[in-house]
Amino acid sequence: MNQHLEIRNFLIQALEANSEEKSIQWLKQKAQKIQESNSSTPLFLAFSQASRFFSKDLLILSEQEKIQVDQLVSAFEPAHWNRLQAARSFLLLNLPQEKESWFSAMNQLFETADMHEQHALFAALPILPFQEDLLTRAIDGCRTNMTLIFDAVALNNPYPASYFPEANWNQLVLKAVFMQRPLYRIQGLEERRNSALAEIASDFAHERWAAGRNVMPELWRLVAPFMNDQYLADLEKVLNSTDDLELAGGVLTLYESDFAPAKALLADYPDLLAQVESGQITWQKIGKEYQDSRV
Repeated sequence: MNQHLEIRNFLIQALEANSEEKSIQWLKQKAQKIQESNSSTPLFLAFSQASRFFSKDLLILSEQEKIQVDQLVSAFEPAHWNRLQAARSFLLLNLPQEKESWFSAMNQLFETADMHEQHALFAALPILPFQEDLLTRAIDGCRTNMTLIFDAVALNNPYPASYFPEANWNQLVLKAVFMQRPLYRIQGLEERRNSALAEIASDFAHERWAAGRNVMPELWRLVAPFMNDQYLADLEKVLNSTDDLELAGGVLTLYESDFAPAKALLADYPDLLAQVESGQITWQKIGKEYQDSRV
């Protein structure tokens, strides 16, 4: 069984556990029409009509299902999808994979889709065929100022980490910082940190400080592996903050660094260091608390 068929089967099984029987019957009928048609019209119609049959409630997956889908596509997280997204993605996977006609249909979908339809399309990138050929489309998705669309590409999506060249990857991460999106939800962030991105992050912090504005505490995660005297001076400023999350981010950055002066500075914060070592301070907790503080 090929990967796309396995993903398709996974999605329909997950939807069967989350949706009404009449909705599933409709979805299966439309999928068959899409498979059998020589035209992309059945896909266009079903993709639009799916909102009548599936809600935007979260797709509930068991822990076993989460493990199962991760084995199909590494780091793929449909647990962050809603049921309508899952149904639309299932429909996409029924489109015959003749490359020219497939791209003709997909390009038309992307260009005519409303915001929620685009959200589903971009979030589905890691499970679609012709992955490398979708790169330009994925990069275009990151240029939007619509948070819903940007998040579909940037957050909980393994596609950018797998395919984006460094310059485009850095632009995605910087835009996430600029839009104050949760960096801990960017797949592959740890592995794809780079010295150019660290420099960009430091420059961004200086611009914010010069304007009298704060810096999101997750930003310093980008700097940790590349610590030097310049970045250490930035961290000293961070650690003079009265904000608990900024202090936590600063100490965690020092903890992750191998730079000897950073370790020396870290020794001045034994209580926070103990919280890092006990797992009370993590990037995920910092990111979640920071997002909650903005609501």
